[in-house]
Amino acid sequence: MKRPNKALKSGDRSRALISEALQRASAAIENRRPDEAERIARDVLAKNPQQPRALHVLGIALLAQGRTQEAVTALEQAARLLCDPMIDMHLGMAQRQVGRVADAIASLTRATEQDGALPIAFHELGVLLFTQRRLEEAETVVRRGLGVAAASPELSVLLGGILLDRGDRANAKVAFARALANAPQHTGALYGIGATLMDDGEFARAAERFRQALARDAAYVQARIGLGTCLLELGQRDEALAHLRAAAKAGPQFYGKALRAIVSSGHGQLWLKPSAAAEFLQTD
Repeated sequence: MKRPNKALKSGDRSRALISEALQRASAAIENRRPDEAERIARDVLAKNPQQPRALHVLGIALLAQGRTQEAVTALEQAARLLCDPMIDMHLGMAQRQVGRVADAIASLTRATEQDGALPIAFHELGVLLFTQRRLEEAETVVRRGLGVAAASPELSVLLGGILLDRGDRANAKVAFARALANAPQHTGALYGIGATLMDDGEFARAAERFRQALARDAAYVQARIGLGTCLLELGQRDEALAHLRAAAKAGPQFYGKALRAIVSSGHGQLWLKPSAAAEFLQTD
């Protein structure tokens, strides 16, 4: 009878211990204990410095702690050791956060081109290309993502936003409607439908969609600005101004949008100068 290979058994035990440790680390991340996950991953790496899964978990744990540059280093090591769509996806997310946009696009592209690519990878890449104003590429990526995950509301909402930006309101509406069909209370889809209706001059219907979005998320400032804009056009001045003033106070990035909504309104031009609008929005 052939005796068991002791070295093989030892290797099996080692792999099992590593797998068990990384499962505990992943559970710690899911339970919002990234510091614990980091400790476990580093324990594994102390004995196995080139363990790609441990490097991946370490990178995720560091990302969760806001230590992005350290995360990039760990994830780059993992990506060199193992071709895996999740590693490339997390690497791309980390590279984007440190401002390495070209590298992030390359990593996320690899993530979307491998077997087992996740919908979130297509979404991350689509958003990044969108923010870089590479709209045609962004649309292509998101459509490929929908081929993998047709029911993803996030991808449909992103596609709608891209199409709306490209001036294709008809197909944008279709994309937002698809998102709502799969997730009837999705705030992004509600806002998107509202935006297309507002662009078409259907202010009452648009206002209703913006109200629905705000009912789901009262902090959705863009929806509040949209609602205020529609109410101005509908002649409901007091409520409109209350929403726009609240939006302006949500942050400096929203002040200009709220001001433009007031001064560009057909009704607003009749009763409010830009200087008066600015003073109104700045008044407590």
